Amino acid sequence: MVTLRRAPAYSRKGPPLDPHQVVVRPLITEKATHLSERHNAYTFEVNPLAGKTEIKAAVEALFNVKVRDVRTQNRQGKLRRVRLQQGRTRSWKKAIVALHDDYRIDFY
Repeated sequence: MVTLRRAPAYSRKGPPLDPHQVVVRPLITEKATHLSERHNAYTFEVNPLAGKTEIKAAVEALFNVKVRDVRTQNRQGKLRRVRLQQGRTRSWKKAIVALHDDYRIDFY
């Protein structure tokens, strides 16, 4: 009897991304500061091709912390106008990474 394996629901072709390619930059805003102080969760701009497991591995490798949870958002670019031409800012991906209670990240 032959067993068929299902293909993953989403697979990205190509080599795996390095941790520095996954995490683009940390986001330092009022809301992000509130999340880091109250809930030990930090926000990052990440590569749109990266999945949650890649984001978790990259944050753990870059900052030497233990990640508890990863939430992602795909942010759509906003419409902007310059004189008579209308354009759009770029779309990007945001990740909110919650850490275990024993770990902290200090950006300052």
